[in-house]
Amino acid sequence: MTSTATQPAAVHAPALRPQRRPWRRIVLHGIVLLGGIAMVYPLLWMVASAFKPESDIFSDPGLLPATFTTENFTQGWDALGIPFSTFFLNSFVIAAISVLGNLLSCSLAAYAFARLDFRFKKTLFAAMLATLMLPFHVTLVPQYILFQSIDWTNTYFPLVVPKFLAVDAFFIFLMVQFMRGLPRTLDDAATVDGCGPFGVFWRIILPLMRPALAVAAIFTFIWTWNDFLGPLLYISDRELYTAPIALNAFLDSTGASSWGPMFAMSILSILPLFLVFLFAQKHLINGIATTGLK
Repeated sequence: MTSTATQPAAVHAPALRPQRRPWRRIVLHGIVLLGGIAMVYPLLWMVASAFKPESDIFSDPGLLPATFTTENFTQGWDALGIPFSTFFLNSFVIAAISVLGNLLSCSLAAYAFARLDFRFKKTLFAAMLATLMLPFHVTLVPQYILFQSIDWTNTYFPLVVPKFLAVDAFFIFLMVQFMRGLPRTLDDAATVDGCGPFGVFWRIILPLMRPALAVAAIFTFIWTWNDFLGPLLYISDRELYTAPIALNAFLDSTGASSWGPMFAMSILSILPLFLVFLFAQKHLINGIATTGLK
């Protein structure tokens, strides 16, 4: 009885990917590093200038102050005759109300487009998307005439009331895309249990929209806090100034500008944005990754 020896199957080693040349990686990392330095340097220069005497801000371009001082912070805090905390509070109030208005109105509008059936739905949705291509400056004058006619100038109403009317098409589209990824069987089950359209939205859809709501809240807060043109246009009373308008008051086109105090208050003004991004970064990335990119 003869036994046939089994030949081992030929094993083909996987082809090795050609490795990049070390000098190419060094060059790429160097370019990225230089780009990062170019973007961060203005911020670092502003921070360094806030701790310099005003006479050394433009004469000494270095990042390390030759003379370290904190007088810019103490002078800038009360430079406008009002504590700068008032301007921070005004900005926070407007940003908080704007976040609440956008989350409520945009989520309701998005629910209507994503889940409800009504006449001219596609036409209205296309018109809503078309407003994304409409520059803000086109509607600036008509809005100002409207708000002036109802005596809303020098108040916060022109800045916060439109947020409750779903005027930010970007967030509506963002939430519509997220809702379209939710199974409609959830709506059907809630309807069988006796929920109406608003009940389905409030009890089922809204709790599942946390990633999209987090993105809308973060961007609304950042954009509202940084808004300069809106408060400049509608607010004239100094006690109602927001932080960006108060910073602009340090500049004087006819005389000497207070650069040191302005840089010091600018650092304090960006701290809330930095903290928001720092603590909400996870929610921001998760919301963008799961919204509209499926």
